[in-house]
Amino acid sequence: MPTVSAPPRTEVRHPLDPLTEAEIASACAIAREQLGLTAHCRFPMVRLEEPDKAALRAHAAGAALPRLAFLVVLDGRTGAVHEHVVDLGAGRVADSRLLPNREAPYGQPAVTIEEFLRCERIVKADPGWRAALRRRGITEAEMELAQIDPFSSGFFDNEFERGRRILRAISFLREDPQDNAYAHPIEGVVAVVDLIENRVVDLVDDPEIVPVPRKRRGYAPSDLPPPRTDLKPLDIVQPEGPSFTVDGWHVAWQKWDFRVGFTPREGLVLHRLGYRDGGRRRSIIHRASVTEMVVPYADPSNTHYWKSAFDAGEYGLGTLANTLELGCDCLGHIHYFDVPAADALGNAIVMKNAVCMHEEDYGILWKHYEFRNGLFEVRRSRRLVISFFATVGNYDYGFFWYLYQDGTIQLEAKLTGIIQTAGVAPGQTYKWGGMVDENLGGPTHQHFFNARLHMDLDGELGGNSVTEHEFAPRPFGPDNPYGNVFDLRSRTLAHEDDTAGLLDGPSGRFWKVINPNARNHVGNPTGYKLVGMPSPLMLAQEGSFVRRRGGFATRHVWVTPYDPAEKYASGDYPNVHAGDDGLPRYVRQRRPVENADIVLWHSFGHTHVCKPEDFPVMPVEYAGFTLKPNNFFDANAANDVPAGRNAHSVDNRAAPGGAPGGATGAASGGGGGGCCHGG
Repeated sequence: MPTVSAPPRTEVRHPLDPLTEAEIASACAIAREQLGLTAHCRFPMVRLEEPDKAALRAHAAGAALPRLAFLVVLDGRTGAVHEHVVDLGAGRVADSRLLPNREAPYGQPAVTIEEFLRCERIVKADPGWRAALRRRGITEAEMELAQIDPFSSGFFDNEFERGRRILRAISFLREDPQDNAYAHPIEGVVAVVDLIENRVVDLVDDPEIVPVPRKRRGYAPSDLPPPRTDLKPLDIVQPEGPSFTVDGWHVAWQKWDFRVGFTPREGLVLHRLGYRDGGRRRSIIHRASVTEMVVPYADPSNTHYWKSAFDAGEYGLGTLANTLELGCDCLGHIHYFDVPAADALGNAIVMKNAVCMHEEDYGILWKHYEFRNGLFEVRRSRRLVISFFATVGNYDYGFFWYLYQDGTIQLEAKLTGIIQTAGVAPGQTYKWGGMVDENLGGPTHQHFFNARLHMDLDGELGGNSVTEHEFAPRPFGPDNPYGNVFDLRSRTLAHEDDTAGLLDGPSGRFWKVINPNARNHVGNPTGYKLVGMPSPLMLAQEGSFVRRRGGFATRHVWVTPYDPAEKYASGDYPNVHAGDDGLPRYVRQRRPVENADIVLWHSFGHTHVCKPEDFPVMPVEYAGFTLKPNNFFDANAANDVPAGRNAHSVDNRAAPGGAPGGATGAASGGGGGGCCHGG
């Protein structure tokens, strides 16, 4: 795993700084001592208990704030789960709560790495599993080399699910440890493992045997075609270093500034995102993160119907963050953030290079050529990228936040890795997805993400509102004699359940977050517009457990008033949970959201019908959204970006061998050189 031991760091510069290694170690030690925790106790969650806006305002005025750690503690013998808040300054457990996970609708903390490894040992030692594999012609030696994928179980109201801490486990063959096991699924065998009883409590062994596909489809260099030989280096050069500055977890870039945060469940968090406009800093978002994702599968067979993994709530996107490699995951002049964390035993560790930050060119920012007078102006766009990658079993997910010089904010999720596979009998085609190779199918499935945006547009001037807009053609009449007029219909959401919540291409439906207490120079409320990508919704049937558990994916947009207890789109504990939690439950309260401290939640995703091009490793698919300033500024906020020509660009006609030539002037974004304007 991408974690290594590290010496404790103790410096805390701001109340939103993540817990240090020393604080993590101290919090767990305090809990052990004061609560009498035994060696059987595990720590699925250790994170900072973040102060709210009011507390941060008090801190800015000089008040001291307590440093609080939030711990989830699982008793590995009994399955009992407690939440604890530890006051680090006072050295005491300040609050405790028993999680009622034995009662409907149940729910369990995220699965730990230790449990994943233990699950494999339990399955391989189970006589029923070994007998099922022998029925399929698999030898004892092959069993030892088999890959076991522990998978969050879902919930279908089976007795072994109610209040139990379980995993379902599927199996794959391997020729050797480097083989791509997903090319060799063992169809029709699913073991259910109780992680408290440490045994298999249910076993699916389909009577109809599907032969295991044996064709090798690896992705190690030795398994791939010969690499191309006609690629020349493409380097990102910043001879004077980057334009950003970093002070601990605080970042300033161009007119932006924010704080980086990180949690075991969400991974990367952006705090207190603001933009300097003239002589003042203007707040935009108080806190931004991806709180949940779910991947429901559309195959009704015993091996696949239950698959609907909540990758944040059931595993932890932050827990599974990669150590990013210089020159591979990010290019250019990179700043990495090492993230303190806790392992399942409550030991402090550090996740090296968990977050990557760099600048990159993004083409044209703005341009115009006036042929009448020869005036020509062009500016290139540069964006700041803050990103991390999480590997959740077979899939790899990248989360990339982009900040632009004109005030635009973007989140892009990058989906890659290896698809789940299904064995297909010789001579048959796969009914529930696409064929990706001989005797190998990929189940159709969906990926849904949910971003939680605790808005703070010009927050010092009052609350925020959300307005909903759509276009409609105006009928012929005296005010539309030529039939060319169309109207923008707008309304302000009064209560959290008011929004239609669905993107709609024909009507161009969109939403804006506005501050009704702040006006721009033409009299409009300051605002930001949510620009969503075309995105599916949950296609599982109404009333199904899959839909009940992933209810946040039934709308694109949700709006709630801020409540510190409502942190996650799927609720606190989606693991082995019966559903009807999270956003659908929150909005039933019909609380007012007009001119209030609001949270905008955006669900987006991708429906994946598998194909040969997705195997053995799929090219990146993209999903995400953009927030664009809309009446927030009095003019194009990027008017002051300097002109300049990139000094390393060459005219290939003048320098066919690639040697520098035909380029003069300042580097891109520099203050000198008039090469990008004329007149």
